[in-house]
Amino acid sequence: MMKFRYAMVCSSNQNRSMEAHSLLKRQGFDVSSYGTGAHVKLPGPSLREPNVYDFGTPYKQMFDDLRRKDPELYKRNGILPMLKRNSSVKLAPQRWQDNALDGSFDIVFTFEEKVFDMVIEDLHNREQNLMKSVLVINLEVKDNHEEAAIGGRLTLDLCQEIEKTENWEESIDDIVAAFEKQHRRKLLYGISFY
Repeated sequence: MMKFRYAMVCSSNQNRSMEAHSLLKRQGFDVSSYGTGAHVKLPGPSLREPNVYDFGTPYKQMFDDLRRKDPELYKRNGILPMLKRNSSVKLAPQRWQDNALDGSFDIVFTFEEKVFDMVIEDLHNREQNLMKSVLVINLEVKDNHEEAAIGGRLTLDLCQEIEKTENWEESIDDIVAAFEKQHRRKLLYGISFY
């Protein structure tokens, strides 16, 4: 039985957060995932033509839409397999800023500094009902399929270390230091309340 409740957060709740969500879910973690962007953006035929969807649009609907537009392109760039994986994890991308009804989390992972800042800012702006501490960790991960797979495994490692503790607040500095030394990756982290 896992002690803590986790949230994985990236910009569009598609690649990095969903890779980690999928991996942690398979390992029995209590995990959710979100995006912080205004919309869900997926690569399109060119940089200037992304595919844009609203949060809440089912992954299956995006899959069908892109498969109709250009099945070869979206299979080759990994978007169709990614959407297929996503739809096996949950119905649709969710927005972090709209998640208050999902309850509180103990640990929130972000995968880029801009998202980390948005999560911290959002937590500061919420009603401070519970005054429960939440650990927010940023593991910088490039938004491509290979890096997301590595990021997911590193996130799982870190979550397994956190689960071994009785109280993450007392041991987080040591856990982070050991992780940074072992993986040569710098983590950004902070404690917020809500």
